[in-house]
Amino acid sequence: MPPAHPFDDDKLREECGVFGVVGVTDAANFVALGLHALQHRGQEAGGIVTYDAEHGFNSARRFGYVRDNFTSSSVMDTLPGALGIGHVRYSTAGSKGPTQIRDVQPFFGEFSMGGAAIAHNGNITNAEALRRELIERGSIFQSSSDSECIIHLMARSLQRNIPERMEDALRRVEGAFSVVAMTRTKLIGVRDPMGVRPLVLGQLGDGWVLSSETCALDIIGAEFLREIAPGEMVVITAEKGVESLFPFRPQPSKFCVFEHVYFSRPDSILGGRSVYETRENIGRELAKEAPVEADLVCPVPDSGTPAAIGYSLESGIPYAMGIIRNQYMGRTFIEPTEQIRNMGVRLKLNVNRALIRGKRVILVDDSVVRGTTSRKIKEMILDAGAKEVHFRIASPPTAWPCFYGVDTPQREKLLAATMSEDEMREHLAVDSLKFISLEGLYRAVGEAQGRDAKCPQYCDACFSGEYPVAPSDQIHKGFQLKTAAE
Repeated sequence: MPPAHPFDDDKLREECGVFGVVGVTDAANFVALGLHALQHRGQEAGGIVTYDAEHGFNSARRFGYVRDNFTSSSVMDTLPGALGIGHVRYSTAGSKGPTQIRDVQPFFGEFSMGGAAIAHNGNITNAEALRRELIERGSIFQSSSDSECIIHLMARSLQRNIPERMEDALRRVEGAFSVVAMTRTKLIGVRDPMGVRPLVLGQLGDGWVLSSETCALDIIGAEFLREIAPGEMVVITAEKGVESLFPFRPQPSKFCVFEHVYFSRPDSILGGRSVYETRENIGRELAKEAPVEADLVCPVPDSGTPAAIGYSLESGIPYAMGIIRNQYMGRTFIEPTEQIRNMGVRLKLNVNRALIRGKRVILVDDSVVRGTTSRKIKEMILDAGAKEVHFRIASPPTAWPCFYGVDTPQREKLLAATMSEDEMREHLAVDSLKFISLEGLYRAVGEAQGRDAKCPQYCDACFSGEYPVAPSDQIHKGFQLKTAAE
């Protein structure tokens, strides 16, 4: 497995991206392209499953980038058919130790009515309880992934066909899930009743596409039709098109607000809104809430760029690329020896010294998690001769872990869980530090009335500590939910 780079250790990571297509020639090629566009959602490993009447189900699972594994004819020729699904991943919250090839999705199961493959984005918060129950009843697990529970629940269901068995299984599941699955003839997409994780529907000629984000539709030239609604299941065939079902009890929508802040690509569309424009709006709100006299507004590349542009436009302070990212620094560049680790973020980021020297600099970043990267970047800016360093953060303080499909450190490792904003400023040793407020974030994403504490329109648990679904496995391990005093 490719070694992680030190710079990646201080960022929240989306854990998965899913993609599927039906009714096209050489579906695997389209799936590979779609996964390439979703690579930002998971860089540890990827997999593709296809179905062809002559050869049946075929699969390929590999560690590393899509471009390194799913471009050669030696692999793609083994994946024939007009129906296929794929998955890119980081480790899920339930995984133990390094990723094994058996943990790489899509997962496949052979049932009495035929085979089915499934790819899951999200996290099942009662997975450990389900796993114990299933093992006691005779199920044999092949992976450490929480997603495998869905296959076993489907196998034990008494429903008559695979879509109905999937409905039956997902009713037992708690947490967040956007699922793309396939049978011999059907492409299936399901989104959990709260719609925490994204899933969209597109059309490609006479074929149909499901994807985590719209940017993956663009790369194959597919037309974006709509988002799959929270609690919706679509069953798609090449002959009959899209059948829409709503098998779950309706619940208030709780889409992950951090998709707007960081996870989704800026060229994607979420909730009918451009992610780029939303991030620019976040920068504008941040400039209104936390102005400061300075000479330059500089993004921490690349995720801080749209917010920095918005901050500059609202404040009138010039925007500048004060930090340059090495675009060719991959995760597999060199083994991270102790000497390389000590070089830290300098392998990926370099300060534009001629621009920074003698200036009062506002650095705009998407988040502060552990704070280790922020300290190193601040040191680089000061070493380059900056007069002052001011951090402006395009999200509220991340004080709580996510259990719905985001790789988050334990709560005690989150800087905002143990420090106030002033204490964080002192810890980072910067001239000022300000986060956008939760109310300001809601305004930036289009909720003019801000956040209604009784019914927030998004899942913002990583900021507020208010979990829309109790993380039962974590509570069983001793995790303490937010108290009234907090």
